[in-house]
Order: sequence, then C-alpha cells, then structure tokens
Amino acid sequence: MIGMKRLAIICCLFALTTCLAQCSANAGQGNHIVDLQQSGPYHKDSRAFNIHSIADSARAAEIREYFQLDTLYAETASTWDKALAIAKFVASNIPHANQTVQPGKKNAIYLWEYTKTTEPAFNCRLHSIMLFELLSSAGIEATYITCMPKDRKDNDCHVVNQVWLPELEKWVMIDSDMGGCYATDSDGKLLSLQEMREHYIQGKPICYHPQFGEAVGEDFWYYDYMAKNTYWFSCWENIHYDQEPPAGKDAGRYIHLVPEGFKPFGINKSDFVTNDAIQFWAEGTGSSRIKKGI
Repeated sequence: MIGMKRLAIICCLFALTTCLAQCSANAGQGNHIVDLQQSGPYHKDSRAFNIHSIADSARAAEIREYFQLDTLYAETASTWDKALAIAKFVASNIPHANQTVQPGKKNAIYLWEYTKTTEPAFNCRLHSIMLFELLSSAGIEATYITCMPKDRKDNDCHVVNQVWLPELEKWVMIDSDMGGCYATDSDGKLLSLQEMREHYIQGKPICYHPQFGEAVGEDFWYYDYMAKNTYWFSCWENIHYDQEPPAGKDAGRYIHLVPEGFKPFGINKSDFVTNDAIQFWAEGTGSSRIKKGI
C-alpha cells in the first residue's frame, strides 16, 4: 500500500504537470494580457453592496486550539508574517489535486481530517476556504476570491485569498495552493488582485514568489495563468466559517465584479453583478468592516 506521504508527493507532481501543460495550452489560445487591455472600464454602481466578514469568537478559538496556530508565528509578528506563516503551513501539508471524493463539510478542521482519512490533497477552492478560516481565527481579516477567465469555454478558474494588512492599509493576494505564491512589483511591494490586474493592463512588471520564495518573472507559468484568471472576480458578500455549502440565510449573495460590457457566465439569478471596483475592493477597516456574529 502506498504511504500517505508518498501518495501526497505523487498527487502534487501530477497536479503541477497537469497545470503546466494546461497553462502552455492556454498561452496558445490568445494573449490574455491583450484581453485585459481591451476589456471595458469599471464604473460606480448606484446599488450598494457590502462585502464583509462575520466573526465567530467561539469557532475561532476552537480552530486556534486545534491547529495550535500560535506556534506558527511570534506574537509580535506583523500581519503579513503571520499570514505567510499560516499559508506556508497549509501549502507544506496539503498539495494540490482535483479530489475524487468530495468532503462532506468545507471547514478548516474537517478538511484537515479529510486529508488524513480520505484524500491527501484537494483543489484551490478548498485550499482557499481552509486558509481563510485559519487566517480569520488568527485575527487576520481575509476574503477568498474566485478569479475568472474571459472565455466561457474555459472551465478552469482559480481561487485565492486576500488579506488586509493594517500596517500598509491595503489588501494583498496570498495563495496556498500548488506550493504557494504571492505577488510583488519590481520594488518588492506586495500586490493585491486589483493591482495585479492593473499591472497586466499597464505593462508593469509583476514578480511572483513560488513556494513563498525568491521572485521570478514572466517565464513562470503562474504569470500567464493569473493573466487569464483576472478578467473578472467573484466573492461572497457575507463571508464566514462553514460558508460552503451555503448554510441557509447566512450564506448571503454572491457578488461578481465584471468589466463594462462583459456578460458573466455560470452564475445564479440571485447573484449580484456589478462594474463597481471601488465597492468590490473596499478597504478593510478592522472591526467596522467585520460584522460580529452571535
């Protein structure tokens, strides 16, 4: 019988090989950066929406204790260093794979136990859900965002987290899937998803940090992959623990940010579609943004 560690390595290698082949194929289907440059503008929406987190102190304490999160970083560490430590923990323990058995629940503790008893790896969405719950339990404001392509025939998207860094007063992207990654500009400034998209459009350099290590340039497969998957974005309006499958009325609406003139595909009638990037990427403001759960 193949050991769990060996099986995890096999799953990781297979997933990376598949992803590399897929990205190579995507590159031959058109210039994704040109698609972004030719996309319609964003504009203000008179309809209001409010993407926010719902806190649950009891659930957060349970997750902190279960994973012993305080052992991953120093108490005095910056928000980014804490987020990076947590993302490294997830990436180093759970490789990428398209799971064949769907987990019965989608929360951090259940997903962790799923990798020990059912399958050792899972996809980007489950990675992002798990990372979101760990970040939230550590007191780090986060959202997980679905990053979508322009081509409706492309059934591949990507899901990552953004974390709010109060020290820098900005969002930054962090990805625990496929070994882990984050983005910076040429000066080493951490980038958000919004800034990544703008850099592609404006022709500014983006440095990606695979496995949270040294910066690499445009030859790295993730560069084209994220150019493809930053055409439009989706996110829950109310973000909370045990978000998926939706848990009744608390699930809230799904918000889609699209460029003007683009019709999103694969969405529900109850979803909210907007061109308002300002509202969608609203600044995190600590307790005023995070609604308190009961």
